[in-house]
Amino acid sequence: MGRRWQKASKAFLASQSLCEECLKRGRYAKATVVDHIVPHRGDPKLFWDRSNWQALCKRCHDQKTGREDRNPTYRYGRES
Repeated sequence: MGRRWQKASKAFLASQSLCEECLKRGRYAKATVVDHIVPHRGDPKLFWDRSNWQALCKRCHDQKTGREDRNPTYRYGRES
């Protein structure tokens, strides 16, 4: 994903400069990470789906990722 992801995430953060989770709590924090709302777990379609992206500060991203990594959800094949 490398260079393509760097370019896409940088552009996304330029348009979404505040952490979305902090804003929900009435705080203002600079967003520094593009988070995948639904973890992509290697699925390229989900990885590149911009509607699955949100701008977060590092603290909120680390907390969210920690919660998700404790109880990962995997999807196999197509869901009907």
